[in-house]
Parts: sequence; C-alpha cells; structure tokens
Amino acid sequence: MSTSLAERMDQVEHRIQTAVGRAGRTRDQVTLVAVTKKFPAAAICEAYSLGLRVFGENYVQEFAEKHPALSGLADAQFHFIGHLQSNKTRLATELFHAIETVDSEKLARRLNEAGKPLEVMIEVKLSPEGTKAGAAPEELPGLMDAIRACPNLKLTGLMTMPPWNPDPETTRPFFRRLAELARIHQLPKLSMGMSHDLEAAIEEGATHIRVGTALFGPRPKASAQE
Repeated sequence: MSTSLAERMDQVEHRIQTAVGRAGRTRDQVTLVAVTKKFPAAAICEAYSLGLRVFGENYVQEFAEKHPALSGLADAQFHFIGHLQSNKTRLATELFHAIETVDSEKLARRLNEAGKPLEVMIEVKLSPEGTKAGAAPEELPGLMDAIRACPNLKLTGLMTMPPWNPDPETTRPFFRRLAELARIHQLPKLSMGMSHDLEAAIEEGATHIRVGTALFGPRPKASAQE
C-alpha cells in the first residue's frame, strides 16, 4: 500500500529531528526545501496545505507553467535550484524568491539587471565531475565581490551538488568542505543534502536540505537526482 504525502512528511520530519538532535542543533536551524520538479502544481498545493512552505524547482519554463495555479499560496517561498541559463534570468527573478545556483559574475549581473531584490547563493563545484555546474572554490572571493557589487542581490550562502552516490558517507566530505568554505567566507547558509543523505548534510551544518523523492515518491518521468 502506497503511503500518503502526510505520512512521508512525517517520516522526513522524524529523520530531520533525529539528525539535528545527534548534531546538537535545533530544528529551526534547518529549512526543508521540497523539490517539486516534474510534479504538478496540485502536488505543491497539497504540500502547502500540510504545512510545507519552501519549494525548490529546477526548470524555469516548467515552473512558469505551474505558477498561475499557485497564486493563493501567500507565504510560500520558491527557490531555483537548477542550472540557470542567462537568457532566463529575467523570468527567473519574476518567479523565484531565491536563486541558489549563481556560478558566474555574468549570471549575477544579469540577475541584478532585472531590477528585483533577490536572495542568491553561490553554487560551488567540489568535484571534477563534468556534469556538475558551479564555481570553483578559488573563484569564490572574486564572485562574492561581484555579487556584493550588485545592489539588487543579497548573498546569503553556498550550495553544492556532490557526485551521486547512494552511500551518505561518500558524500559527507563534500558537505564538510562546503561548510568549511562557508566559515572561511562568513556566509550563514548552506544548501546541501537530498533525500538519501540529508542526515549527513545536517550533521555537517546544512541550513537547507533539498528533498524530493522522500516526500513525493518517484517522479512521473525520468529526471536527474534532486
């Protein structure tokens, strides 16, 4: 028998509570970002009705099509967590409250030029994996300066997407490295960890975990890991 969204939310919440307890942290230090790419607007509305407030999407055009059906979700926050093409920046600033995947000065300038106040995080590439985007750690000082020179952008943290591995202990070093970079650069937010490794991410300091499959089940059609 399949479980309901409410039941899966309870399961994820239990995992979060256990992890923050083990890490000596408090629950309010971790934001659950519900990843809803490939799921319909109705799934977002159901999750909202059950108490979720922060949602992550990977594709600007897909979310633009859902957005009209979400106008009644007054205090919902929508984060963009995918690779952002520079020709989609203006639309992205109209749809999203935060962009977690800024990885170049050019992208920062384009977002700033849209003229809307926007929270941003820098996506950091911590592995040589060719399919992963992000700025290299050594590029952070220059990119941070460039973002802070943009009056419409507020830089709050770092985000990363480690190479996929079912073993959380394999991805833990990537989380630890991102936390170290955040401390060095004095950035308060860390977006890292997904359905299978959220505990390791929380134990290493995640403030935002991006969870899709554990909440909504398998996606309607094949897509990349959230």
